[in-house]
Amino acid sequence: MRTRKLATLLAGAALAASTALVAGAAPASAAGPCGSSYSRIGAYAIPKSGTRTGTLEVYYSSSTGRNCALAYGYGSTAGTTTWKGVSISRADGSGYDHQANYYQYYAGPVYVSAPGQCIDVSGTVVAGKTTELNNVHCG
Repeated sequence: MRTRKLATLLAGAALAASTALVAGAAPASAAGPCGSSYSRIGAYAIPKSGTRTGTLEVYYSSSTGRNCALAYGYGSTAGTTTWKGVSISRADGSGYDHQANYYQYYAGPVYVSAPGQCIDVSGTVVAGKTTELNNVHCG
């Protein structure tokens, strides 16, 4: 009888442990904000008056040769509808893509195909203040 209770207890514990592992595991192919083949290659603060108001994130997909960018709110602008904008292009100005409006969380994603080239990217989270990067993420 004691062996049967111990076996039942161990089986229940094993089932609970395996259920917890499966429930807590992230999907193996979870897609980021730009898609499943993109990896983040840069994150830059968007400040206003010395205070960070947002984050400009840049992603790259080696399988497609495309870059992607988003501008997120941070602190008081996170989850608050404010003017948010993001733009991306090849460093020569071609392939320009942008998105700007009053958004609650983020502007983007925007994309440019630039294999073997540098890109220009910018992000705005509060009207009037932009973080702009030129000739970056070359490759």
